[in-house]
Amino acid sequence: MTSVPSPSLAAALRHGPLVLDGGLSNQLEAQGCDLSDELWSARLLADDPGQIEAAHTAYARAGARVLITSSYQATYEGFGRQGVGREEATALLRRSVELARRAAERAVADRSAAERSATDRSATDRAVAERAGADDRGAEPVWVAASVGPYGAMLADGSEYRGRYGLSVAELERFHRPRIEALAAAGPDVLALETVPDADEAVAMLRAVEGCGVPVWLSYSIAGEATRAGQPLRDAFAVAAGVDQVIAVGVNCCEPGDADRAVEIAADTTDKPVVVYPNSGEEWDATVRSWRGRATFDPGRVTAWHDAGARLIGGCCRVGPERIAELAAMVRNH
Repeated sequence: MTSVPSPSLAAALRHGPLVLDGGLSNQLEAQGCDLSDELWSARLLADDPGQIEAAHTAYARAGARVLITSSYQATYEGFGRQGVGREEATALLRRSVELARRAAERAVADRSAAERSATDRSATDRAVAERAGADDRGAEPVWVAASVGPYGAMLADGSEYRGRYGLSVAELERFHRPRIEALAAAGPDVLALETVPDADEAVAMLRAVEGCGVPVWLSYSIAGEATRAGQPLRDAFAVAAGVDQVIAVGVNCCEPGDADRAVEIAADTTDKPVVVYPNSGEEWDATVRSWRGRATFDPGRVTAWHDAGARLIGGCCRVGPERIAELAAMVRNH
């Protein structure tokens, strides 16, 4: 497939909100994949890349306009512990972008085909197609965001939700830069610096992306009105306020209720578009390695998030294609 020319993601955000995908891991598990390895979904880049592409496709069909790659936990160090050499690791990082790109291009082609055939449908048939996601919007672009997770994701010990690793900003910058360079070379539309628990690590990541030639968004994991490391959100968002390369700031992998105030603070602090994609609301019990509690993710929150400045809106852990489809419908009708 050839790429369909599209406006930049930053330009698109000036015209209204876009829907992100949901949790990649829960969709892969729904497809029958075993993610018990410390590489998590990144293991499938080598073992079963077709499953990753299928998961991206599921979200694109649900109405996602931005697909986030499977590179969150993919690092040279993590691959190295599994016996994967540097050259192969670079190829796997590149593959993460290629898989999302193929799913994005297929979604555009499918929607274009649906539009061409729309004039031959009866009103009833068209209503059915709209419920299935093949409405008359035409070949709207679908963008690819290359995921760059925090240092703690590589450790696979839960420290990505704490931060404060005992490393300096310079050391964290050196860790992040090689992977960022590899992902940027693969040609994503944006780099998603996501689930960042600590403002100091955000500073390191922003230094590491300098000169890579790809715009970024910066998204923190939070608890209440602070980062997981305890810094006030206003201070954390401020590190990106004057950085032109940052096209959006916000939060992800957090409680849906915490996202409400965070969106307001992000918009007020930076005057940039806000990205928000919280978890389902269930809690992960690391002792028994299972989720507990009830889901509180409500697509109806999109109105308040949009009004507060959110322009990239989706879901993270345990938010699947069904919820993204509901979210997409809300955005279309907003």
